Amino acid sequence: MFDRNNENYVYELVSKNIKKIRKEKGLTQEQLAEKICYSTQFISNIESTKNHQTFSLGTLWKIALELDIDIAILFKED
Repeated sequence: MFDRNNENYVYELVSKNIKKIRKEKGLTQEQLAEKICYSTQFISNIESTKNHQTFSLGTLWKIALELDIDIAILFKED
């Protein structure tokens, strides 16, 4: 895990939250990908702790809309 002072920390934080919320909503990676018109591999890469997948704010907006959450929740630290 990146430390909070590393610029990649935000990607790891958001990725972890997307995966957690997606699972809570009962969606597979494939289902989420289909809803936002991205590939399953892209969602997999976003959620991966081994790959570093960057993504745009527009992508986060689409994901938040499909998960029916406020986008700010994706940035919430535990």
